[in-house]
Amino acid sequence: QVQLAESGGGLVQAGGSLRLSCAASGRTFVSYAMGWFRQAPGKEREFVAAIRWTSAYTYYSGSLKGRFTISRDVAKSAVYLQMNSLKPEDTAVYYCAAKQGSFSTFSEDYSYWGQGTQVTVSS
Repeated sequence: QVQLAESGGGLVQAGGSLRLSCAASGRTFVSYAMGWFRQAPGKEREFVAAIRWTSAYTYYSGSLKGRFTISRDVAKSAVYLQMNSLKPEDTAVYYCAAKQGSFSTFSEDYSYWGQGTQVTVSS
């Protein structure tokens, strides 16, 4: 059974940084894509970034590229999201997700989800 567990969220001032972690377990993730999504109150879940487990090829939401960086550590079976220059509008619950095959920007394409971690950016 695939399990994803996010950590690293918290309260940060605007302009600050946070690094989110996603511990992935339950299988080997060769041929999987791992994604980060976020959901703010009253809004739909939004794609943030994704990475291919094997190749480490990455893809970003156009509006976030340059501030956010996704990476993975195969040995630790973990995926990370480095978030810099945070803004109040980045406040949301951030979710880690996994799917077989290539990555997708659509949340419904992902089969496995973590419980989410809250990120709050104060102005």
